[in-house]
Amino acid sequence: MPNFDLSADSILPTDAAHASLVGRVWRPGIGPAVVTLRGDTVVDVTSRAVPTVRDLMEAADPVGLIAEGGEAIGSIGDILANSDESRLDPNRPWLLAPIDLQAVKAAGVTFVISLLERVIEEHARGAPEKAASIRAEIDGIIGHDLRALRPGSEEAARVKDILVARGVWSQYLEVGIGPDAEIFTKGQPLSSVGTGASVGLHPVSTWNNPEPEVVVVVNSAGRIVGATLGNDVNLRDVEGRSALLLGKAKDNNASGAIGPFVRLFDGGFGLETINRAEVTLNVVGEDGFALKGRSNMAEIARPVDDLVAAAIGPHHQYPDGFVLYLGTMFAPIEDRDAPGKGFTHKLGDVVRIATPSLGALVNRVRLSTECTPWTFGPGALMHNLARRGLL
Repeated sequence: MPNFDLSADSILPTDAAHASLVGRVWRPGIGPAVVTLRGDTVVDVTSRAVPTVRDLMEAADPVGLIAEGGEAIGSIGDILANSDESRLDPNRPWLLAPIDLQAVKAAGVTFVISLLERVIEEHARGAPEKAASIRAEIDGIIGHDLRALRPGSEEAARVKDILVARGVWSQYLEVGIGPDAEIFTKGQPLSSVGTGASVGLHPVSTWNNPEPEVVVVVNSAGRIVGATLGNDVNLRDVEGRSALLLGKAKDNNASGAIGPFVRLFDGGFGLETINRAEVTLNVVGEDGFALKGRSNMAEIARPVDDLVAAAIGPHHQYPDGFVLYLGTMFAPIEDRDAPGKGFTHKLGDVVRIATPSLGALVNRVRLSTECTPWTFGPGALMHNLARRGLL
């Protein structure tokens, strides 16, 4: 069986002692709690001032609000150990995704490598065996390092004209190098799973992959207040058949993972750290297959601020804030089984997404139909908080 390491040393940021971390924990007999980490102790900071993570992110000083007070509910080691969904004890606390009422949004094709893979998906029409030959053909036609292009620039427009003339223009190239970013809805508020939980694949898919991403947390005023990690699980065959199937390809039970904690921006951590982050991906299967990859945020095609501005502004408001997956440059293409078939998940795969400043998000792969059904939505949260006298 693949190693499923949820130890504190494996999951927490390397400088956790100096980080302002916010998460959510399910407390049996009580419900979801907003928590922070002080040393090795998980502290419940839920209160009338902070009934939800959403309320914390809307505060003028989120870091100050979690600095003092609260109730110690256990060690981070014990809570992480009980967050392994395969052996979870429902009588003890476990980690949840660290967001609640925020909308869950994602930016697509923000890195050149993943952009080209989207083009290949589209031309392959969902057939993985066609990908290798199409990849070689497109590489030969383009003959241009797209990483040097600034989306929406005059040079990008000239490249677009060349590609259209040669018959390889794509809707993915439009949002990859055109003036408008792709921003879509990944999932509904409270639908995300956290570290230790299973991530889900729709049973119709036979060609799919993890997408390791940095996720920024944005309040209703459009200010980035923190960051975490995400797995934007993707069905390459479904989206490859038609981009109009994006919802089916992206939004399924347990198909979006976020965690382990949100790290709040403070004097020692901010957007400059995110812009330099290198995100690693490790996939280990029960068949012994191992995949490694890296995604460097320095190679993102559009500045993070621009992606946030594309999502929120006079044209669109989010009164409860939102989180935004920033995209990935890593599209796994190594053959797992037959030559030319490329990579696809197998059930039981363990996916680890990590970067030193944010820690590690670890999940197992299952079918969406076999993952724990999502039943605790915003309505259930409001009733729960009302019963606890927090509203």
